[in-house]
Amino acid sequence: MSRLKAEGIKLKIVSPLTDEVIEQLKAGDLVLINGYVYTARDAAHKRLVELINNNTPLPFDLKGQIIYYVGPTPAPPGKAIGSAGPTTSSRMDSYTPLLLSLGLKGMIGKGQRSEEVVKAIKKYKAVYFLATGGAGALLSRHIVSAEEIAFPELGTESIKKLLLKDFPAIVAIDCHGDNIFRG
Repeated sequence: MSRLKAEGIKLKIVSPLTDEVIEQLKAGDLVLINGYVYTARDAAHKRLVELINNNTPLPFDLKGQIIYYVGPTPAPPGKAIGSAGPTTSSRMDSYTPLLLSLGLKGMIGKGQRSEEVVKAIKKYKAVYFLATGGAGALLSRHIVSAEEIAFPELGTESIKKLLLKDFPAIVAIDCHGDNIFRG
C-alpha cells in the first residue's frame, strides 16, 4: 500500500519517509504530514553534530526522519503542546548536509535554504517543507503528543518527539532540486 494518498489537492504522507514517497513529491505540493517527527533548532543541531563528530549515539535514528525547526512554547492545560510555529530554516543550513548524509529525509521550517542545502537535498533524495510562519497556535492543533527526548537543559529548544496528525505544509524544495523560491 502506498504511503502517499491524493486527497483533493493535498497529499497525505506518513513519517518516516521513504524514497518512494519523496520521489512523488513536487515543489508546490500541499501535504498533510502524519506520524512522528523530531524538533530541533540551532542549539540542538550543534549538539547533534558534536555527538556525530565524537562517534556518540544520537538520541534518535535519523534514517527516514523529519526534523521540524521549532521551539514550541509550554503546553497549556489539556493540550499536547503550546504554540509551535516554524523558525527560520537558514539558521540550520551549516548542519543540514551532514544530517542528510546520515539519512535525514525531511525538514519543516520557513524561508529559503542555501545552495549547499539544495544540492544536499538532491544528492541524498530528501525534501524541505514550509509551514506557515505566524500560525503556531493553529499548527499546534495538529500535534497529538509531544515527548522530550534529549537536551532538556535547552528548554524549549530541547529535542522532542512529536506525533503529527494532518499537519499542513508545502513542499518548498523537492528531491529534484525544484524550488518554489526560484519562481
